[in-house]
Amino acid sequence: MQTTPIHRPSSAFIGASWAALLIGAITYVSGLWNAGMALNEKGYYFTLLMYGLFAAISLQKSVRDRSEGIAVTGIYFGLCWVSVLLALLLLTVGLWNASLQNSEKGFYAMAFLLSLFAAVAVQKNVRDVARASAGAPAEAPGT
Repeated sequence: MQTTPIHRPSSAFIGASWAALLIGAITYVSGLWNAGMALNEKGYYFTLLMYGLFAAISLQKSVRDRSEGIAVTGIYFGLCWVSVLLALLLLTVGLWNASLQNSEKGFYAMAFLLSLFAAVAVQKNVRDVARASAGAPAEAPGT
């Protein structure tokens, strides 16, 4: 396995990633808070956001582990992909059948996608900063 030096991401990229994650998640959650839907619907959409964020971070970590030669079992790697796709499918089905205006559906879809994308960028930055700070190619604990 050939190791390449890990450079610390710029502060601007780190800040933009965190800002995108916070904007996406807060926007999504504030939309749910102010929505006129039943509490169980709000719970469904909130759970989808949490599941989607976890699935996206797990997939990003698994893909990166594999690319760096760190062992990832095939079943876990497959489960990560299924989880991301399932979160997207469940959101799509939920919004398709929701009695919301199309603009509201688009609002939730875009905030959800922004949050997932930003979570991947934040996870990448956390890992890169930890590795750059350690000065070694090994993964830092907890990343």
